[in-house]
Amino acid sequence: MSGPGPSAGRAGAEYRIEDLAHASGATVRTIRAYQDRGLLPTPERRGRANVYRDTHLSRLGQIADLLDRGYTLASIKELLEAWDTGRGLGGVLGLVAEVHGPWTDERADRITRAELDVKFGGTSDEQAVAEAVDLGVLERIPGRDDEFLVPSPQELAVAVELYAAGVPLSAISGHLRELRGQVEQIASRFLEFTTEHVFARYLGHRPPTDADAAEAASMVRRLRPLAQQTVDAELARAMRTFATRHLEHHLTAEKPFTSGNSSPLPVPISLPPGTITAVERLVGREHAAAFITAATEREVQTRTLDALSSSHANTGQIDQMD
Repeated sequence: MSGPGPSAGRAGAEYRIEDLAHASGATVRTIRAYQDRGLLPTPERRGRANVYRDTHLSRLGQIADLLDRGYTLASIKELLEAWDTGRGLGGVLGLVAEVHGPWTDERADRITRAELDVKFGGTSDEQAVAEAVDLGVLERIPGRDDEFLVPSPQELAVAVELYAAGVPLSAISGHLRELRGQVEQIASRFLEFTTEHVFARYLGHRPPTDADAAEAASMVRRLRPLAQQTVDAELARAMRTFATRHLEHHLTAEKPFTSGNSSPLPVPISLPPGTITAVERLVGREHAAAFITAATEREVQTRTLDALSSSHANTGQIDQMD
């Protein structure tokens, strides 16, 4: 017995597992794995075959969407269980869509390989293209070796202008990598700040209630532009300040350029994520920066004393030889 094919009866469409796989885009093996994990409702048993319905097809669509957004199967199961127990999932999925949606009004574009070469001096540079793809400035389009997706045309335009001004492509990509790490720290801090002071009251339940999730989604829409507006304003202020100092430095007598005090400009140093995590577990996230600073200062002092001691010992040996 091969089981029922897709049919429209009084209870809606019916599917064999192979038909459900075809309609959903999932594999038979995946569907069975979801059943074993409790992510899919138990199908109706009819003879030796399992019968699936539109509810299963809809559930597979929800799972695929959440997986695409980065959720694990464990967290998806929690969300779906909330839905099944009547706590609602509409608000939660709305919140997921709001956070996962575009955080900019910029629209992606496409560019051919020939157009790309023209923008960067008219010569082909395979290494530079590979670097741009690795950074996400360009995305390959399946089946189209001569065309790329450009997620941020503005970012590509900046690279074009810098190259035209004489900045090597390797320097541009290196600068972007460094800048991206710094911006990600700003984004992380902004999210921690807003979660602590705004979203904590909406996300007290796991998963949140339908009403709380819907209200949190509304708040995301309101707060979404604030991070970029703040960074834009602060970047403009900082650029004006430092550009003015740079110009003064180059137009006056030569002297070391400083940030406005006797100390040189700070140099950002990246620590391994494992080190930062270990420090946060040891002293707490709010004290991690102070701990790292104090540890660094102690190390500098120790090495300075060691150098002085070594220098003193060497001086004593020289005096004895005299």
